[in-house]
Amino acid sequence: MEKERQAYIDYLEKKHNRKIKSLEIDIDGDYADLHYKFEPVGFERIRRITGYLVGTMDSWNDAKKAEEKDRVKHL
Repeated sequence: MEKERQAYIDYLEKKHNRKIKSLEIDIDGDYADLHYKFEPVGFERIRRITGYLVGTMDSWNDAKKAEEKDRVKHL
């Protein structure tokens, strides 16, 4: 049973590209009902700055950072 359980976990994690938090398996004859929950996904704020959607400006070059610094911020 543990080998089958791990196969379901591997399948779900690969299919949805997320980690399983919990999994319940109800066996009914030839059928298996899966009840599962995923681990929460981290969230990063995304903003539109100077026409780009960005989370952070870490990878920006000096010119783009200067453009952001000089822009007029509208409230």
